[in-house]
Amino acid sequence: MRQIAGLLFVVLALSACGKKGPLVYPDMLVPAAPAGVSARQSGDSVKLVFVLPSKDLSGRNISGLSGVTILKRDEQSSQQPSCSSCTSDFSPFRRLNLDLLPPESVRYGNRLVLLDGDVKTGRAYTYRISVLTNDNQEGAVSVAGPVDVLPPPPSPVLKVVSQPTEIQLEFAGQPSGMGVIAGYDVYRTLKGEAFPLMPLNREPLTGNRFADTGLERGTSYIYGVRTIISLPSGGRVESGLSNEVEGKLKDDE
Repeated sequence: MRQIAGLLFVVLALSACGKKGPLVYPDMLVPAAPAGVSARQSGDSVKLVFVLPSKDLSGRNISGLSGVTILKRDEQSSQQPSCSSCTSDFSPFRRLNLDLLPPESVRYGNRLVLLDGDVKTGRAYTYRISVLTNDNQEGAVSVAGPVDVLPPPPSPVLKVVSQPTEIQLEFAGQPSGMGVIAGYDVYRTLKGEAFPLMPLNREPLTGNRFADTGLERGTSYIYGVRTIISLPSGGRVESGLSNEVEGKLKDDE
C-alpha cells in the first residue's frame, strides 16, 4: 500500500511540474500606457505631465524603458474634437531620450513634466503619449487634452518676508474676467538657476500666504507664484509667473 501511495505521489508531482500558466499574447507584453496624464495651460505654454509605466499590458513588471514618443494635434479651439484614437491628424512632436532629456523636460522619479512653448492663443492642442523600450517596442497610448490656449491671466504680485527659521511669502492674484481664482502655485529655485516645472505645493494653495521651511542658512532663494484660474468650462489655466523675489533666512537677533 505504501508503494502504491508513493507511486501516486510521484505521478502527481510530475504532472504538476508540467503545468503551464495562463497564455500571454505577444501584444500584451508591450508597456502599459503612461498614467496620471494631464495637460494644462501655464502662462503662454502648455504643461504636460505623465507617469512612466512600470508594468506591461499583462500586468508584469517591466524595465529598460529608453524613451517617450509624443504626437500632437493642432486645431482651432472652436473646432469639434476629432477622434482621439485616430492618428491621421496628429503630427510627431517629441521623441524623448530618457537618458538625455531636453531643457524643457524634467523627470521627477517616474513622473515627467514637459513644457510646450510652441502654442498659440485661439488654438487647441491634444497629445498622444507612449513609451519605448530598449528594443524599440512601443507601448500603449495615453491621450491628454484638448487644451484651449487662452490669453494668459494676469500674474499675481509677490512679497517675501524673511524670518530666522522660515521665509514667508505673501501674494495676491489680479482680477480676471475669464474665471475665478482657484488657488496659487509657488515655485522656488536657487539664485542664478531656472525655476523648476513643478511647484513646491502638491495641491493649489487656497490662501494668500505660504511659509517655506527647512531651508539652509546663508543660501539665497528665488521665489515666483502663479495664479490658478478656474474656467466656466471646468478647465483650469495657470497664469504667468509673478515678480521674482529673493529670500534668505534672517540671522538671529
